[in-house]
Amino acid sequence: MPPKLYNELASWWPLLSPPSDYAGEAAIYGEALRSAGDPPARTLLELGSGGGSNASYLKQRFEVTLVDASAAMLAVSRKLNPECEHIQGDMRTLRLQRLFDRVFIHDAIAYMTSLDDLRSAVRTAFAHCRPGGAALFAPDYIRENFRPGVEHGGADGDQRALRYLEWTWDPDPADSTYVVDYAYLLRESDGSTRAEHDRHIEGLFGRSEWLGILESAGFAARTFPVRHSDAQSGSQELFVGLKP
Repeated sequence: MPPKLYNELASWWPLLSPPSDYAGEAAIYGEALRSAGDPPARTLLELGSGGGSNASYLKQRFEVTLVDASAAMLAVSRKLNPECEHIQGDMRTLRLQRLFDRVFIHDAIAYMTSLDDLRSAVRTAFAHCRPGGAALFAPDYIRENFRPGVEHGGADGDQRALRYLEWTWDPDPADSTYVVDYAYLLRESDGSTRAEHDRHIEGLFGRSEWLGILESAGFAARTFPVRHSDAQSGSQELFVGLKP
């Protein structure tokens, strides 16, 4: 079942994950994208762009085209980033017949739950990256740094408010997925409050699997760890693919 957060609950996204929370990590991604590959680094394709929070910062550095599978999340992003091009599409199959200086996939890559899905998404990134350009992939976890945990948060809006509990766990360490369960408390403008449960099944792959898939797609691949206060686990490993 598709996550509620990206469908019927999408309008609540800015209260669950406010764009202001993305300033630190977006700066890291922007610099990594700028320095990877050959200049110029003017155009950027973001696949799985969600509510457009990273794009609200990256658009200051790049001309950004945003792609997401969810029409509801694209509607959220259009309000935040009206000057950006928005396209509905699946990162596994999208073909725009256009090339970009840089391609970026943030944590939406976690919804690739099999190696075949991951290969397809990486091939899409390669197909849209110009020769000499680069792609950046930012999964929340790889197998080597996964750890279960609990987080909470939320924000108040002008009329509505949200609080959430996020529980990350792995019911079967032998397979290629883990689970993130969310409990949302949603307070409407009339003061009424309701609770929703939302389960996200996400992919988990090892470093060597990631590098092998990037290289098989045609990228020259490398990885590097980063640390920033906004990362889900406090640390993160990024993958860069350079297109010859």
